[in-house]
Amino acid sequence: MLLNMKKEFQKNGEIYLRVKVRPSAAVTAVKDIMEDETVKIDIAAKPEKGKANAELIKFLAREFAADKDNIKIISGAGERIKLIKIKK
Repeated sequence: MLLNMKKEFQKNGEIYLRVKVRPSAAVTAVKDIMEDETVKIDIAAKPEKGKANAELIKFLAREFAADKDNIKIISGAGERIKLIKIKK
C-alpha cells in the first residue's frame, strides 16, 4: 500500500507523511491511504506515555528500512493526525 511513498523515499532520501493513527488496535498495520494521501495506520499500543508514538516510529522504520533516529514527528505528537519526516 505504501509502495509509491517508498519509491519516493528511495529517490529523494526523505519523505514527509501525513498520518492518521488509531491507537489500541489489535495489530499495527496500514489500513488505508485517503484521497489527500493521508496514511491511516492502526497502532497496537495505547496512547499513553508516548507508547503509541514509539510503536508508530518503530513500524515506519521497518516499512521504510530507515533508522528509528531518522524518523521525527514534526507535529501532532499528542494528536491522531501527525506530520512525520523520514530521512535516510
